[in-house]
Amino acid sequence: MDLVEQVPVLIAGGGPVGLATAVELAHHGVRCLVVEPRESVSWLRPRAKTTSARTMELLRRWGLAQTLRARAPLAVSWSDEAVFATSLLGREITRIGGCFGLDLTGSDLAAEPGQQAPQPLVEEVLREAAGDALLTGWQVTDLREDADGVTVLITSGAGEEREVRAQYVVGCDGPRSVTRAAIGSKYEGRQDARPNFNIVFRAPGLAERMPHGPAVHYWVLNPAQPGMVGRLDLKETWWCIAQGVRAEDADPVQLVRNLAGADIEVEILATDPWTARMLLADRYASERVFLAGDAAHQNPPYGGHGFNTGIGDAVNIGWKLAAVLRGWAPHELTATYEGERRPIAADTIEVAAANMSTLAPELADPALMGTEAEFERVRPAVAEAVLRTKDSEFHSLELVLGYGYDGSPIVAAGTGERLPHRWLSPGESLYDRLGPAFSLVGDQSLPGAAVAVAEARELGVPLQVVDLPGEPLCLVRPDQHVAWRGEDPSGAVRMALGF
Repeated sequence: MDLVEQVPVLIAGGGPVGLATAVELAHHGVRCLVVEPRESVSWLRPRAKTTSARTMELLRRWGLAQTLRARAPLAVSWSDEAVFATSLLGREITRIGGCFGLDLTGSDLAAEPGQQAPQPLVEEVLREAAGDALLTGWQVTDLREDADGVTVLITSGAGEEREVRAQYVVGCDGPRSVTRAAIGSKYEGRQDARPNFNIVFRAPGLAERMPHGPAVHYWVLNPAQPGMVGRLDLKETWWCIAQGVRAEDADPVQLVRNLAGADIEVEILATDPWTARMLLADRYASERVFLAGDAAHQNPPYGGHGFNTGIGDAVNIGWKLAAVLRGWAPHELTATYEGERRPIAADTIEVAAANMSTLAPELADPALMGTEAEFERVRPAVAEAVLRTKDSEFHSLELVLGYGYDGSPIVAAGTGERLPHRWLSPGESLYDRLGPAFSLVGDQSLPGAAVAVAEARELGVPLQVVDLPGEPLCLVRPDQHVAWRGEDPSGAVRMALGF
């Protein structure tokens, strides 16, 4: 068995969260190895499709936001609406606008609007950014942690085994995580009883027949076949979720036709049965092994929070590991990861579960499928129910942009929130002025500015100075969250790094 070169960080799993962790480490000049069994990305299982405004801000920080937008099949300007109808070709009941932060272009609320992009595209962009750090065709099969590091066994698809020695391991290896098992962590939570059946299909000519115009989601409120449908591109490729359908009972072509409301031409490209899970790992870390993404938490897809929560994990553990490995923070900083990220995942799970409590089957009314008079009689009540129960699913900026780390030992009392965003000039975000590590934002002529700069220099902490005349000082972490705000920053940098 060969012992390969030692690496500072080994990442188990090269999905979007593992790749994002690698990109974050590279952002700080730290080398890593991402071990991923899939040689290539499959476009037949698009999985997540909503890249949140917050994730897009983090992609902007890495210089990747415009790359993703340029390659996304659906431009952000294409639509920000969800349409609720009796079928794709049937009667419209109501619609919701401003979905998923897709309407935030130019808003002071965020440096980037959300973006509809299939997960395979996100992975491809991140694979390119990770570069030589990505090792495909291998997977982590075992690991042994000791006081000085972690010895990781990786196995190829052909059964060849190798050992890698790492100072730290980040487990991004999904629901059946080897790393989670290795640190003795267990999922806690529940599974939804209802089955779901995903289909990716081609439907030539369907778009031209649609009466509802562009939308990111079409919800079909037909009691005989409720579900959701959306476009994967502006050609002929679509996705749908048939709710309440078991795989053994599924006729994919007929399901698509039921949702369309006509015997359209259909080519099935892929199917994927699934059930929603509300699961949270009881612990996120040992001394040197950390869980992120689906290895740490799973939530229903309603609201589009799943992989976006994982990207937040990646940035949080990524900058902390980099700070330790680059020598400007103590190892103890890594112990703050679980306390900061686990509550965010718990909140997200509950929000997504609440979104799932009312789906197309619950909103469907048989009278919607009746005569025009019957439809018009019940339409107002159904529309009211849709707007009352689904508004929070499509408008969740309080969760997406508003989460914080108040109460963490490395943020001052009353802080921990994401730095409030604004535009400094056309196209120039305040976030564009921040450094890759810490930033001191505010009026640099204030006496406290020199104190913070001197403390950072003494500790060897990279600190970017962002002069905003007339504004109070605040210390901003690498993840764009505020660690301290006030007049006297004595000890603020030490506190923010866990010294």
